[in-house]
Amino acid sequence: MLKRFLDCTASDFLNMTKDDLLFAIGASEGRVLACETIGTVSPLLSDISNVELSAAMGADVVLLNIFDVANPKILGIPKTEPKDVVREVKRLTGRPVGINLEPVEQSGGIAKVDDMWAITEGRIATLENAKKAADMGVDFILLTGNPGTGVSNKAITDSLEMFHKEVGDKIVLAAGKMHASGVLSEAAEQIITRDDIKAFADAGADIILLPAPGTVPGITMEYVRGLVCYAHSLSKLTITAIGTSQEGADVETIRQIALMCKMTGTDIHHLGDSGYTGIALPENITAYSTVIKGVRHTYRRMAMSIKR
Repeated sequence: MLKRFLDCTASDFLNMTKDDLLFAIGASEGRVLACETIGTVSPLLSDISNVELSAAMGADVVLLNIFDVANPKILGIPKTEPKDVVREVKRLTGRPVGINLEPVEQSGGIAKVDDMWAITEGRIATLENAKKAADMGVDFILLTGNPGTGVSNKAITDSLEMFHKEVGDKIVLAAGKMHASGVLSEAAEQIITRDDIKAFADAGADIILLPAPGTVPGITMEYVRGLVCYAHSLSKLTITAIGTSQEGADVETIRQIALMCKMTGTDIHHLGDSGYTGIALPENITAYSTVIKGVRHTYRRMAMSIKR
């Protein structure tokens, strides 16, 4: 029997098809929280992984950033064979798992970035990497760009078309940008437009990612509301994302953003990985969850045993 995401247990998630998962998200009416973490930095709690901490604080979906499918690494989890890292994250958290892959222009190569955001081969949105992700047990692939990497909306569309043909029956495909990613011509209101949404939808996206209101200059609640309505008219789900380090803001700011995102009509809410570095502030995860679904569903997710 199909269930709302709100009602699902760890064993439910393990047995879900792609269509089951999309139904569960839509049926929860804007009460699903995805939290991004970085596994290659020291965990906030030293010997406990950031994925476990985010799940404990109320995250519904775990999203792995800076995740290299050729060299998978999540610090803080027990020693695990590389091919089993995603399944171990699922075992430890009882949550669906997504990863970010970063498209590059077919003729442009990899953007030159001199810090932790520099794209490695296993993080590029190639078909080989998508197939590896599917074999590892990944539930979602999000096609997007990290700061300064030069990922464009055209590159996202090209990758979507390729992924949809080859792995679109197995993995939920999400696409969009939460900031300009170093492409100044796609900044502010041009980060994502109705034309981009149509292109993503036609290319096979199941979920459209949009910047959360108040996180990028010029992105208001009314603007995002219009884009969400348009995506829904194309029968696509949406995710509003905080990807500008405001996941490390004070709790009151997080509550304001959460309410604005709720008013846009979005299906999934996203918190980025930069409270300090590697995970949103834990208290902000719980605060955001409480705003969008109250203490009952928040505490239920936090308390539910992963053995259920």
